[in-house]
Amino acid sequence: MTDEHRTPRPEDDAARLGLVVVGEAAALHSGDEAALDASEQNIRDTIDEMVDEPLTPRQEQVIERLASAGGTLTAGLSGALAAQTGRSVDDILEGAARSVVWQQRLADQREDAGGQQRERRDENGRDED
Repeated sequence: MTDEHRTPRPEDDAARLGLVVVGEAAALHSGDEAALDASEQNIRDTIDEMVDEPLTPRQEQVIERLASAGGTLTAGLSGALAAQTGRSVDDILEGAARSVVWQQRLADQREDAGGQQRERRDENGRDED
């Protein structure tokens, strides 16, 4: 069960940002103005939800531009990879999104395994038998 009030782990934030970047790349590839507007709003919303304190307008612009640049880079690389492999850009971007989610799941598994190992140690950090 997920606690919606817990502080997100860095891995969760990274995965969320990764998906925002892939979304920006998909919007850029689509060429649809509404999709681009929605993606840019998604970037702003995501940043607003992730920061602990309000950003200055300049900080906000820099972060939005970084996310947008990441999307542009992802779009370009996805297009090049699609051309090289004969696959569609959508397939490449879908694979990128799956990779982001997979990395987050691996981090969850490592964290779960680490917690189980800590539970089997005594107060001095030694393994219990």
